Amino acid sequence: MKGWKLFRKMKSGSIRSLFIHNKVDLPSGEWLQAECHPTKGFALRPGWHCCLKPEAPHLKIEGRVWREVEIEGITEFNRPECQGGTWLLADQMKILPEAGDQGALL
Repeated sequence: MKGWKLFRKMKSGSIRSLFIHNKVDLPSGEWLQAECHPTKGFALRPGWHCCLKPEAPHLKIEGRVWREVEIEGITEFNRPECQGGTWLLADQMKILPEAGDQGALL
């Protein structure tokens, strides 16, 4: 299944997770297994958090970029529309390459 995920875009051009385990660059074109990293102040919802469409009104966009992803092992998590509606929590995710990625780190 395909979905959308919002990432932090670094000055180097690489991308990282927004909040949880956000010090690691994420490669495009490779399957990434979800890991559980309990973080103070955040509910424990293991999995890659993705959306059905590139919309998350509750999150700022500055310094971030939406990327299309392929996801497997999905659990749907219903949220209010003001939080983007249905979230998809995925066991595995592959960030789909954009033109010019050439399979390397973004």
